[in-house]
Amino acid sequence: MVITYRVPDISCDHCKMTIEGEVGKLPDVTAVTVDVEQKLVRVEGEASEAAVRAAIDEAGYEVTAVAR
Repeated sequence: MVITYRVPDISCDHCKMTIEGEVGKLPDVTAVTVDVEQKLVRVEGEASEAAVRAAIDEAGYEVTAVAR
């Protein structure tokens, strides 16, 4: 399953690395890619939407939209 999250506060490579680090810790995530320009986080795997949102929140960012 692939889910894309819109995270408007992404602005640099530090944001990218922080989000990828937190979301990548989730056991059911097989891949996470952050597009700084588009302000999107693409997550592959079976992690729940709630778990991914919590990880992004833990990294200090807020999800504003989700696309499946």
